[in-house]
Amino acid sequence: MLIETEPTPNPATVKFIPGRVVMGMGTRDFATPEEAEASPLASALFGLGDVTGVFFGGDFISVTIAPGAQWSDVKPDILSILLEHFSANMPLFTPGSAGEIFIPEEEEQFADDPADAEIVAQIRDLIDTRVRPAVANDGGDIVYRGFDRGTVYLRMQGACSGCPSSSATLKNGIEQLLKHYVPEVTEVRAV
Repeated sequence: MLIETEPTPNPATVKFIPGRVVMGMGTRDFATPEEAEASPLASALFGLGDVTGVFFGGDFISVTIAPGAQWSDVKPDILSILLEHFSANMPLFTPGSAGEIFIPEEEEQFADDPADAEIVAQIRDLIDTRVRPAVANDGGDIVYRGFDRGTVYLRMQGACSGCPSSSATLKNGIEQLLKHYVPEVTEVRAV
């Protein structure tokens, strides 16, 4: 089995491509070892010590390392864990865990105004068809969190979270795209 690697715009994050489906539907972001307990693979990666983030995309895994850690030291261990996991066809999630349906508590309570339903539908469609595929190519994801009085709230995951160029992508790319197609949008913010 060959696992390809690709750099991302975030120098602390590398995209690993195992040549097979990782998440059948959705994505999953692990920002702490405690969150990673739902996945044997994510737990093993965090167990290396230098790993500070793991993101499962449709056909890739993005891994983020701590400041000061060197990819030349960590990458062989990550590849070894990934090879062992995928070669043995191990499950991605622990049976009975929340798995891919996990939503952090602080994000469960945002509700859009029903009067904005048409605007929200346009925003979601643009994010799903124009933004997310481009961001996935860079090893991350952007998730819609809400719309309130002209402001769109998005959550950045994987390589996008903490990326030095993420604020430029958000303001110069995504915000301009949404403003162009949805005049009601005045601003885009990361949450």
